[in-house]
Amino acid sequence: MAEAERLVCPRQTLADGGLAKRFAVEVGGWTLPAFVVAYDGEVFGYVNSCPHRGTELDWQAGEVFDDTGLYLVCATHGALFEPDSGRCVGGPCQGAVLTKVAIEVVDGDVFLRTGRLLHLPGPDAPTSA
Repeated sequence: MAEAERLVCPRQTLADGGLAKRFAVEVGGWTLPAFVVAYDGEVFGYVNSCPHRGTELDWQAGEVFDDTGLYLVCATHGALFEPDSGRCVGGPCQGAVLTKVAIEVVDGDVFLRTGRLLHLPGPDAPTSA
């Protein structure tokens, strides 16, 4: 593998609309909570921080989907996010987006692409560590 990578989890442990796998990422000297989820047959990764208040989305570890399994939901205020884009489609931060984490599925495993972490919006973006 060309860039530095870190195993997050086996792909088979992620069910579409099911529990997220939590892990930590290092960005600009900050250690941030993150998660990966499966949705519509693909895997997506995000920093676990709502754009509205900076709180983690899950109400219990890995519980980031709403009851339908169609949207990611912030447990603090109910904002709804599209799992594939991270865009908020309902709630107080409508139009904002979750910060993506570069992940890749290789040979049935989900890897964090540590050489390709996406930048955080703004110089002091981490609101929770």
